[in-house]
Amino acid sequence: MNLVEQSEDFISTLLKDKLSNLYSYHNFNHTLTVVNAVKELCKKEEVSDDDKKALLVAAWFHDSGYIDGYENHEEKSVKIAVDFLKEKGQSDEFIANVSNLILATVKEHEPKTHLEKIIKDADYVHLIKTEYTTTCELLRLELKNTGIAAFSNAEWTRENLNFLLNKHRFYTDYAIKKWQPLKEKNLVLIQKKMNKQELKAASALEEENKKKEKVEKPDRGIDTLFRVTLGNHTRLSGIADSKANILLSVNAIIISIALSSIIPKLDSPKNAHLVIPTFIMLMSSVITIIFAILSTRPKVTSGFFTREDVEDKKVNLMFFGNFYKMSLEEYDWAMNEMMKDRDYLYSTMIKDLYYLGLVLQRKYNLLRIAYNIFMVGIIVTVIAFVIAFKSLGS
Repeated sequence: MNLVEQSEDFISTLLKDKLSNLYSYHNFNHTLTVVNAVKELCKKEEVSDDDKKALLVAAWFHDSGYIDGYENHEEKSVKIAVDFLKEKGQSDEFIANVSNLILATVKEHEPKTHLEKIIKDADYVHLIKTEYTTTCELLRLELKNTGIAAFSNAEWTRENLNFLLNKHRFYTDYAIKKWQPLKEKNLVLIQKKMNKQELKAASALEEENKKKEKVEKPDRGIDTLFRVTLGNHTRLSGIADSKANILLSVNAIIISIALSSIIPKLDSPKNAHLVIPTFIMLMSSVITIIFAILSTRPKVTSGFFTREDVEDKKVNLMFFGNFYKMSLEEYDWAMNEMMKDRDYLYSTMIKDLYYLGLVLQRKYNLLRIAYNIFMVGIIVTVIAFVIAFKSLGS
């Protein structure tokens, strides 16, 4: 029995005998899922046998520390792994490598090596699964049962949405290419779930308002409408920025690989057939990056308004670009004037939503162009390389 199989047997017995039933997420099923993800990434990322062995052993042990509680469980996992590997006569170098890989699964850790990126991506493979929402509920239950945190339905949905949008990213080339689109599908599901919850909350709020004075009904309903619509605009803007970031990352990798590996070889006459395909690849990546940057580039206005603008109801006081150079006294006066006038207030909110919509339209148009250029560029590049190598052969 090899070391990886011995690790599996050891962890299986350890978690069965010592892990509390309160851990509904961080259990053997999660460990097995991470191990399988490591195997997939090792195969696709062309990892050597020795590195694969270290990764698999680290994957088996990475959450074993939960048998002694949540706090500092990675360090506890390292201690368990070190004791086991010393008993099995492994070298100090191998033990240190496995320990570093286990510590790479710390939530805040930014992976530096290729192997750290692999185990980091594998630890979050649940984000791409079709049963993602079910898995999230197991984690929520675990956090509640272990006394770490308790979330309401809306809070948990927001927490997951924030994590997917702002706190997580994949690091390996394979995960970025193959897993990111699956993650984005789950992101859409979470967003739909949040929209339903907000609509449900809005509906409950409207029901509650029916019990109050009739004068309050229109204002409450309108406030809810603006809040939900603004929330949708903001989330769509976040998704657009996330998609632009994917394009920037992927094309930056393509350009860096081309600059370091292909272009230095083009000086040789025997590689002359690669010039045109390489040029096509670089140009498509550069143009894609340009459009991706344009989609996220901010536009700021003058930052000034006059009292006449406020009195004539011409200025949108809710957009920072219209007041950031004004004094606090002037802005305070203008806001009070607007709040006195209900029509002006609602007109300003409508303008704010309208111009946010225009910004979103511009973002998504530029993103669509960027993705089309990237797609066509990849296809043309592949065709050009095929033609180049065929002409060389003939």
